[in-house]
Amino acid sequence: MARLSSIESAKRIRQSVNSKRAKRAELKAVINNKTVSPEERFTAQLKLAAMPRTSSATRIRNRCMVTGRARGVYRKFNISRIMLREMAAEGLIPGVRKASW
Repeated sequence: MARLSSIESAKRIRQSVNSKRAKRAELKAVINNKTVSPEERFTAQLKLAAMPRTSSATRIRNRCMVTGRARGVYRKFNISRIMLREMAAEGLIPGVRKASW
């Protein structure tokens, strides 16, 4: 199990990203718009740089929903490889079963 602090930190980062998503998209649209004056684009760049780093979507770390493990997480299930194997063996994941040939 991951440290509780790292799990809570990941939750806070997700909340920050979700709350600032619209503002970041608005600023990026101004920055990428070539018809806007260079001064306005530059001020938009400064505003974007002044925003908290945790509001960037690249700061999100995929974690296992059961254990909080950060590595080996399957995106389709949001579960780590270890828990996926255990839960599939117990039949807890619909449509997944252990291969046998």
